[in-house]
Amino acid sequence: MTDSGGLVLGIETSCDDTAAAVVAGGSDVLSSVVSSQVDLHAIYGGVVPEIAGRAHLELLTPVIGEALGRAGVGGEDLRAVAATVGPGLIGSLLVGVSEAKALALAWDLPFVGVNHLEGHLFAALLDHPDIEWPVAVLLVSGGHTLLVSMEGPGRYRLLGHTLDDAAGEAFDKVARFLGLGYPGGPAIQRAATGGDPAAFAFPRAMVGDGLDFSFSGLKTSVVHAVRRHPDATDGDVAASFQQAVVDVLVSKALAAAVSIGARGLCLAGGVAANGPLRGAVAGGCAELGLPAYLPSMATCTDNAAMIAAAGWWQLEHVGPSPLDTGADPNLRLPLLD
Repeated sequence: MTDSGGLVLGIETSCDDTAAAVVAGGSDVLSSVVSSQVDLHAIYGGVVPEIAGRAHLELLTPVIGEALGRAGVGGEDLRAVAATVGPGLIGSLLVGVSEAKALALAWDLPFVGVNHLEGHLFAALLDHPDIEWPVAVLLVSGGHTLLVSMEGPGRYRLLGHTLDDAAGEAFDKVARFLGLGYPGGPAIQRAATGGDPAAFAFPRAMVGDGLDFSFSGLKTSVVHAVRRHPDATDGDVAASFQQAVVDVLVSKALAAAVSIGARGLCLAGGVAANGPLRGAVAGGCAELGLPAYLPSMATCTDNAAMIAAAGWWQLEHVGPSPLDTGADPNLRLPLLD
């Protein structure tokens, strides 16, 4: 039996990944299990909320059982149960929140409701526990593109955000338009291999104009370019599009890091798995003499280890969440005044 002093069971069901993890002391991952629904949604070219919710109902209990089994613990060994309460798909969120509360009641444990975006910020701490503050965090996913000043756990200031499409959403839409499949990020990266990133001069919107982002015009430019040049290869289009996104993300992230006197730059979110983005961030940080905190592939995408880590910190510094805490699909990142 493991010491229950700091073991937290994390549950993540905000979108289409069913995940559970056991984390000790907010940083030691004893188990992390993720069951992907990609195959269920691929034929539709994107996540279907109703299908996602039903799949979570079927998958969550066995995923939790596997996470506990891999960690070699039971409910009696845990200190708390943490679950994502938002933002995300309401049907998917409700499955995870409901099961987490039921387990907390059954095991007589505190329940901790975790903000999904804050979980992504804690993912950096799982891979880099010795981060020195403050750091600039570029959080890029299918639903969000944010630049955050992280002054420490629980201390965030919003520096910039997307005014329209998130970067991951742009990847998905362009991949769908080109017929490359779903999810769009990996599909674009595969197609871009061997393509010419300078084949098309796609716009870099708002570069040098503050720290906010806009990607809807880039998506439209891709559509117009392909229609004007029907003989263009998918590789050239994908590579040029990908380079435009990376250029914008990296230029603004580095500018943000400089503006706050950051002691490092963190990547977070699903798009953080993109190879060219990781390389460009590492190169840009090296030129500035800043550490680049790149998450492992396992902590880029939605996972429950980051939820357990954030839940442990919240329990220690804020306390448990009331059992009447509801799921909020539009939950915002808690910011300093």
